[in-house]
Amino acid sequence: MDPLEDVLALLETRGHLSAGLVAGGQWAVRFEAPQGVKFNAVRRGSCLLEVEGFDAPVELAEGDCYLLAHRRPFTLRSDPEAVPVPASPLFARTEDGVARAGEGDDTFLVGGRFSFGARAQELLLDRLPPVIHIPAGAWHAETMQWALSAIDQELTHRQLASTLVAEHLAVVMLVHVLRLHLAREPHAVSGWLAGLADPLVATALAALHQDPARAWTVAELARVCAVSRSTLAARFKATVGQGPLEYLTRWRIELAARQLREGGATLASIAHTVGYGSESALSVAFKRVLGKPPGDYRKHPPMP
Repeated sequence: MDPLEDVLALLETRGHLSAGLVAGGQWAVRFEAPQGVKFNAVRRGSCLLEVEGFDAPVELAEGDCYLLAHRRPFTLRSDPEAVPVPASPLFARTEDGVARAGEGDDTFLVGGRFSFGARAQELLLDRLPPVIHIPAGAWHAETMQWALSAIDQELTHRQLASTLVAEHLAVVMLVHVLRLHLAREPHAVSGWLAGLADPLVATALAALHQDPARAWTVAELARVCAVSRSTLAARFKATVGQGPLEYLTRWRIELAARQLREGGATLASIAHTVGYGSESALSVAFKRVLGKPPGDYRKHPPMP
């Protein structure tokens, strides 16, 4: 696995599709702050996206997609003068999988949200800007358009397990959106995500994720990256915000925390799988990173 795949798997990323929105004429729909990460794609027409806390609306054209990575109320509207109505009553009256606003069908949006397990806020969502807008003409956006078209087909033809397939395709779309965003605006993210946009740091991250239990030193990691120790250490710290071994410690603790949440493996076994020689060594590192000993964490794991 690469770091992005590792984190999305660790966070148990799932896609959930909602009813589509068909709108025409003058219209506006106000949405409460979503649970998880909200996404919409404009399959026909155009509209404006207004997000609480942002001065200017985002203009959405046909083929555009956006993610709301932070929980903020937002409004979709045809024009600035349209008076918004709350979304909940509209979506409570869906027909054939779509809600309707205004008069006509000039605009059609598909959407949903992504949910995550524990630790998503710190590991992923806090690293992203509140709004990610991917225009239809963005570099390599055709891969995302393929995922959206496939979702459309699944929901239109309703073959066996179509909802399950469509929700997995939504996760594929999320990966493409994150790839495109990293390629287009590498400085708009922080932490390990920013490291993926730097070829040198990305090589180091991939090595650490491929074998987290290895007794890495900065010198060994620098050899893998074909640079000096000082170059790797400085570049990694400047990009990710922490040194490579500090990052490794935190990633090992995230892996250990997942095992504690998932089942009854002994602490000694967990320590061995994540690269610690003893329970006590893991316990010290675990408390330093997550603020509580492993035993307390197992009894009272964080809620998603």
